[in-house]
Amino acid sequence: MLDYFDIFTHWEGWIYLLILSVLEIVLGIDNILFISIVTDDLEPLQQRKARNIGLSIALILRLALLSIVSLIMQLTDPLFFIFKTPFSAQSIILLLGGLFLIYKSVSEMHKNINHEHETSKKKTISLSHIIGQIILIDVIFSFDSIISAVGMTNGVGAQTNSSPMAIIVFAIIISMIIMISFAKQISDFISEHPTVKMIALSFLVAIGILLISEAFGQHFPKGYIYFALAYALLVEILNIRMRRNKIKNGSKNS
Repeated sequence: MLDYFDIFTHWEGWIYLLILSVLEIVLGIDNILFISIVTDDLEPLQQRKARNIGLSIALILRLALLSIVSLIMQLTDPLFFIFKTPFSAQSIILLLGGLFLIYKSVSEMHKNINHEHETSKKKTISLSHIIGQIILIDVIFSFDSIISAVGMTNGVGAQTNSSPMAIIVFAIIISMIIMISFAKQISDFISEHPTVKMIALSFLVAIGILLISEAFGQHFPKGYIYFALAYALLVEILNIRMRRNKIKNGSKNS
């Protein structure tokens, strides 16, 4: 047990914990956005329940996958080739996850665009159905998160002559606590602003395309997509404030 926590006797361990916690929070943004969007049609009490269950499952999945991390890293071995492109078990998981994410995001876009025609015939969606979708996407995001975390801490063990596993475990727990704490605020903000919801859905489509490209062996820095999302949200927040100011000024003039 002492060996497990020995890495925190080195200052590098605390630096890696901070960096990895931030990374896990950033990687968890797409997870929160997906959960916030798919739970939007539920009743308020069920929304909170679904969010908490979804993020709790994500935490359990990450810790479970971490316990079999050596097996996960072997999933990169090619199973077959298509046009000289190797496909592994990891590639198949990323491909299916990307396709599902694109399908679900585009479906939500279509539903929101035609919202005025569907309001009267809105179907009751069961909590179990939503949780099933959350579990499915949790598997994909957890898989990607663990691989990123292991890759990032690959050198710290050699530097400190101790296992980096404690850093990964604590970073995952810290990031999940923070995400659970702010999930409601994020979900409410997306629900109250349809344009922000459309930006979030577009971001999830981009993540889905990124997962498919990774399945085919094409790796692109995710930082570009996260920066684009942050920039688009900043512009939209400015637009929201501008519209509010116009409404206030109009009411004062009248």
